[in-house]
Amino acid sequence: MMFICGSSQRGSPPQGQLLRYRNGKPITRRRYDHLWDRLGRHLPWVAAQHITTHRLRHTTLTWVERAFGYATARAGHHTRTHGTTATYVKADLYEITAALATLTQQRHPLLTHQPT
Repeated sequence: MMFICGSSQRGSPPQGQLLRYRNGKPITRRRYDHLWDRLGRHLPWVAAQHITTHRLRHTTLTWVERAFGYATARAGHHTRTHGTTATYVKADLYEITAALATLTQQRHPLLTHQPT
């Protein structure tokens, strides 16, 4: 059984993995795959579209990059290899919260001007 709650309640650092088992351990990649397999049995479109956590992440980041730029899509990614451009471009907090507010269509307390 797994659950979702705030970072302080789930026993992980704020940047830690969100989905966890009741004992606080993060769910594994295999567990994510199993969840999508189960969803696909009940929702035929999930299986037909080959929906996975990776695909949702990829699709979301592609949208963010196209709508808000490379720097915003790359924000928070710490990889060992990256292009030269990544060295010089950084998204600020406003750009990241604007993308989040637009994506979720929810107001964000850090934004003074809310996207419509």
